[in-house]
Amino acid sequence: MKMTLVSACVASVIALVPAQNALAQEKVQAADLVEIFEKMAGKQPGFRKAHAKGVCVGATFSPSESKHFKEAKLLTSGTLPVSMRFSLGGGNPAGDDRAPGTRGMGMQINFPDGSMHVFTGNNFPAFLGKDPDTFYGFLKTLMPDESGKPNPMKTAEYIKNNPSVRANVAWNQKAETSASFANTEFFGLHTFFFDNAGEQTKFRWQLTPDLGVKTLNKEEAAKKPADFLNTTLAQQLAEQTVSFSLNVSIGKPEDTNVDPSSPWPDDRTKVKLGTVTLSSSGGEACKNTNFDPNILSAGFTPSEDPVLRMRSPAYAISFGKRLSNQ
Repeated sequence: MKMTLVSACVASVIALVPAQNALAQEKVQAADLVEIFEKMAGKQPGFRKAHAKGVCVGATFSPSESKHFKEAKLLTSGTLPVSMRFSLGGGNPAGDDRAPGTRGMGMQINFPDGSMHVFTGNNFPAFLGKDPDTFYGFLKTLMPDESGKPNPMKTAEYIKNNPSVRANVAWNQKAETSASFANTEFFGLHTFFFDNAGEQTKFRWQLTPDLGVKTLNKEEAAKKPADFLNTTLAQQLAEQTVSFSLNVSIGKPEDTNVDPSSPWPDDRTKVKLGTVTLSSSGGEACKNTNFDPNILSAGFTPSEDPVLRMRSPAYAISFGKRLSNQ
């Protein structure tokens, strides 16, 4: 099994499961996820347990008008400051930018009153499993067995028996290297809702680069330095406008609310919420930012997606370890 697949696994965090009863105790907990991330990447004190290598970015969000999100604070507050972070998948802070696979994005839009709206996404369109247990089960197959090495047959058998991991696995097998963070598309994967006067709109979002999506094949990537992504982004910012369109797909009743491994059909109505324009990169402004996607502005609510719900406790544990240099 390719190491890029490991990156895809570590690229995401999963769902909060109550622990009040015996059955729940058998379920995967946030601490279990953090622990296996640490085993896969090794102890990296002071760094995120997933997406350890990244770059901070300053930006602004300029909203568009939308009848689907009428009176949303996110779209009626004018241009707002944004703190962003682009990252490599995996828990290695010295990861190789030339490796194909997962790239991540965290974006915190800040309001004058101190409130915020957070978007967290990855460059793959389907999550690795329908729920926390499935995701964790896959990660376990990547761990060394009695021989001291991972057993690819164990992973292959798991894929065979768990259809919800297949879309992500297939994406990883074909994934190329991102040419730049500024040329990478990011998917929110989860379902969210906006409620206005009792009228509810369900949606999934994606962040599309206005400079277009560009990737490098194996030969092209090999010619780049191991840390080319940050310098490439800085150069693009110096030479041209770098921006993204924040778009959403409007869901229909039959579209799943709770399975991030299952993308919605491509023919769903698309709506642009606004433009994110980058202004700077580098520094450590986002070092202690916890990009929890369940932090939403007025009118918006998260779905019951168990993978989405796990992100809050898993991120909190990772955040605490990072602050205490664990």
